[in-house]
Amino acid sequence: MRLLVVEDDRDLNRQIATALTQAGYAVDRAYDGEEGWFLGDTESYDAIVLDLGLPKKDGISVLKDWRDAGRAMPVLILTARDRWSDKVQGFDVGADDYVAKPFHIEEVLARIRALLRRATGHASNELTCGPVRLDTRSSRVLVDGNQIKLTSHEYRLLAYLMHHAGRVVSRSELVEHLYDQDFDRDSNTIEVFVGRLRKKLGIDIIQTVRGLGYVVAEPEAEQAGKGDKPGAPAPKTS
Repeated sequence: MRLLVVEDDRDLNRQIATALTQAGYAVDRAYDGEEGWFLGDTESYDAIVLDLGLPKKDGISVLKDWRDAGRAMPVLILTARDRWSDKVQGFDVGADDYVAKPFHIEEVLARIRALLRRATGHASNELTCGPVRLDTRSSRVLVDGNQIKLTSHEYRLLAYLMHHAGRVVSRSELVEHLYDQDFDRDSNTIEVFVGRLRKKLGIDIIQTVRGLGYVVAEPEAEQAGKGDKPGAPAPKTS
């Protein structure tokens, strides 16, 4: 998942970005409202952390312009303001959640996980597909209960596909969401990461849809086994 942090306090921006990176996200950073608005308007982000008290363009204006332009990514606002009216204004222009300063980084991480779950239709921090389990809290991946060691890019690829399980994801979409803006993006590396993942997982939950991309789905044998329960009607054939 790819995130954007818009915060003019450089130390706080760095702390948030570092924590998100360590949690397995690709992270871009902006330090004023104009830069933040431009990135959010032109790049593909899965969620954005947005401070309200920004120079050049305040956070409320940034968020309103995104929403007016049809940008629907989840936005977590940061605010040092205690007045309930400021929080209400943030929600009214399109915020999905907020954290009041000062805050614990763990709270920001938990709220980001919740926003991503809701945006992709998941109720739990644990994503499963057949024997594969991915825990977004600990960034651990297990197959049949055994932990699998993945590189950061392999984890990001698997996490993105599992968040969007059942939907075909193109290579270009994966490139947009796996790498930060400073990374030398190459769609050919996606095939390399998929090959490594399949080998490490030992089970083919990542299926290639020729000409379109990849989709995470339970292996065909396992799906067939679920349909072969006693008393279940036989599948129709033409």
